[in-house]
Amino acid sequence: MTSHLAVRLRDRVLSLLIALCAMCALSVLTSAEAAAALRPEQLAIVINDAEPNSVAVGEYYRKRRSIPKANVVHVSIPGKPQRISLERFRLLKEEIDGKLGPQVQAVLMVWTAPYAVDCNSITGAYSLGFDASQCSKTCAAGTPSPYFNVKSKAPFTDHEVRLSMLLPTESVEQAKALIDRGVAAGFRTLPATAYYLATSEKARNSRAGFFPPQGKVAARRLTLKPMQADVLEGARDIMIYQTGMAQVAKLETLKFMPGALADHLTSLGGDLLGTSQMSSLRWLEAGATASYGTVSEPCNHWQKFPNPAVLLRHYLSGDSAIEAYWKSVAWPAQGLFIGEPLAAPYRGRR
Repeated sequence: MTSHLAVRLRDRVLSLLIALCAMCALSVLTSAEAAAALRPEQLAIVINDAEPNSVAVGEYYRKRRSIPKANVVHVSIPGKPQRISLERFRLLKEEIDGKLGPQVQAVLMVWTAPYAVDCNSITGAYSLGFDASQCSKTCAAGTPSPYFNVKSKAPFTDHEVRLSMLLPTESVEQAKALIDRGVAAGFRTLPATAYYLATSEKARNSRAGFFPPQGKVAARRLTLKPMQADVLEGARDIMIYQTGMAQVAKLETLKFMPGALADHLTSLGGDLLGTSQMSSLRWLEAGATASYGTVSEPCNHWQKFPNPAVLLRHYLSGDSAIEAYWKSVAWPAQGLFIGEPLAAPYRGRR
C-alpha cells in the first residue's frame, strides 16, 4: 500500500509540474517565438496500392503539400484488415524504412486500416517499436516515449523516432476536405477558442488537472475555456476541443477552425471501424484536422492520452499537428494519431 501511495503521489507531483511549466511558457509566449514546423520534404507518405482510395488521396496529398516524389512509398496491403499480426507488421515496416532517406522525420500512412498491431496502434508500433509488454496487461503503465514534451524539431535525427500518423481514406471527398483544412491553417492566425470539458463521466476526467485556466493567449488570438459540462453545443470557433466521454454529442452543431485538434478520453476511440464507443473518425468528419484515440483498453492513465497543457504549449509554439500531438502523449503505444500532419496554424513566419 505504501508503495502504491508513493507512486500516486509521484504521478500527481509530476502532473502538477508539467501543467505549471506549460502554463508558465504560455504566459510569456510572443509571436516572435513561434518555431518553424515540420516541412514537406521531411515527411514521407505511404500509399496502399491495393486500395484505390489510398492511391487517390495519397496523390492529392502529395500535390497539395508538395511532397517530393522520392518521399512517396508504395506498399500493398490487400483486404483492409483492421489489425495485423506482428510478423506482418515487421515486414511492412522493413519495406517502408528501406525506402526512406535520413532526412525523413515523419511518416504519413494513407489509409484507414490497418490501424492496430495486436494491442498496439500502428503509429505507436511504427514510431517506437512494438511494445509486447503492454499486451500482457493493457491497463498497465506504458513505456515512456523519448519524444514526450521535448523541444526537438527533428525527431528522427535527435531521438531516432520517426513520428507517424494515419490519414483515413473511408471517403475520398472527406479526406480531400481534411487535407484542404490542414493547408488552410497555415495562411493566417484567426481568433479561436480552446475548449476543455470536465464531464459527469468522472473516470474520464483524469486529464482535468492539466486543463489551462480560463483566459487568453493574446499573441495567438486564442481564448482558453475550461468547462464543467457533458457537451459543447453551437460553438463556431474551435481550435482545440478535449473532453472525456464514450460518446460525444452535438458534433453536428460545431464549427472547427482550420488546423483544429480534438479528442476524447475513452477506451477505444482509436478502434476506427469499431462500434462499441465513438470512433476518433467522428472528430475528423465533424471538421477537426487531427485527432487521437486508443486501440485497446488503456484504463484512464493520463499518460496514455494527449496532455492538454503540453499539447497547447507545443501547438501554440509553432509545432505542426503531428509534432504537437506526439509530444503530448507520455505512453503512446496504444494510441493512434490520425489526421493531416503538417497543419500548423501557429507556425513561425519566415
